[in-house]
Amino acid sequence: MAISPLKSDPAPTQNHVHPKKLLLSKWTAVRPTLKEKHFWVTKVIEPEVLGAPVIEIELEAAMTGRVLRLAWRELKDQQCWLRGWV
Repeated sequence: MAISPLKSDPAPTQNHVHPKKLLLSKWTAVRPTLKEKHFWVTKVIEPEVLGAPVIEIELEAAMTGRVLRLAWRELKDQQCWLRGWV
C-alpha cells in the first residue's frame, strides 16, 4: 500500500484574532523599531456606544514599557505581527 505525500497547506496570510481574547496576549513585531520586538496587549479599548464592536487596543513594549495604540485588526497582518514571543 503506497502512502501519498501530505499536501502542504499554503502559509496563512492572517493571524486569527478575536478582540475578546486579546487582553494580555503576546505579540512579536516582525520589523522592530527602537529595539522593541516583544509586546503584550494591556488594554482593549471599549467603544462609548454600548454593543458597538471593539476598534482599538493598547500594546506595551516589554523592554521599554512604551505604549502603542492601534486598531486591533492590524494584528492580523503577519507581515507586521506574529502571535506570541518569537
